[in-house]
Amino acid sequence: MGLSSIVRRTHLPQKLSIREIARLTGVSRNTVSKHLAANSSEPKFATPQRQSKIDPFASERR
Repeated sequence: MGLSSIVRRTHLPQKLSIREIARLTGVSRNTVSKHLAANSSEPKFATPQRQSKIDPFASERR
C-alpha cells in the first residue's frame, strides 16, 4: 500500500489535519501536502508476459 493511499484515507473520511497525518506516518508535512495535491493514484506497472525457462519441457513431463 502506497503512502498516497494512506494519506488520502486518513485525510478525507477521518478529517485529520496534515500535521496529524505527518505525525502518524513519520513523513514531513510538505510530503503529505504533495500527496494530497496530486490527484493521481499510485502508479501501476504492468508486468509483461514472459515464458518460463521450463515451459518447453512441461509437455515432456507426463
